[in-house]
Amino acid sequence: MQSKSNAPKVERRAQSHREIGTLVESRTDTLALLSELASRQPFKPEHDTQLLLQNFCESLIDYTASAHFQLYRHIDENKERRIAVRDVAEQIYPRIAETTQSFLDFNDKYDCEDHCDNMTELAHDLSKLGELLADRIDLEDKLIAVLCAPRQV
Repeated sequence: MQSKSNAPKVERRAQSHREIGTLVESRTDTLALLSELASRQPFKPEHDTQLLLQNFCESLIDYTASAHFQLYRHIDENKERRIAVRDVAEQIYPRIAETTQSFLDFNDKYDCEDHCDNMTELAHDLSKLGELLADRIDLEDKLIAVLCAPRQV
C-alpha cells in the first residue's frame, strides 16, 4: 500500500510521463510530415504540395509549442526541484531557443495561408530544418532521460 506522502510524487511522475508522451507523439507527427514533404521533390507550387507544406508548418509549430509546455514551462516557472534536471535544462536551453527561432522563421517563410508560391529554396530549407530537428531531438532526449531517471535516494 502506498503512503499518502508518496502519492503526490507518483502523481507528478505519471503526469510528467504523459506530457513527455504528448511531446514525443507531436515530434513523431512532425517528422513523418517532413519525410512526406521531402519525398515530393522537385517542389512545384501545386495544391497538394502547398497543402502538405501548410500541414507541416502547423505541425512544426504545434511540436515547438508542445516542447515548451511539456518540458520547459515547469522549469521556467522554477517548479523543478531536481538539480540534475535544472542543470541539463540550463545547458540545452540556449540551443533549444535557437532552434525554436529557426522553426518560427521557416513557418513565416512558408506558411501557405499567406504565401507559398515560391518554392525555389524549399529543398535547401527543408534539409537545414531536418538537421535542426535532429539536433533538437537529441537535446530534448537528454532532458527527457534526466526527467525519467529514478530519483537518487
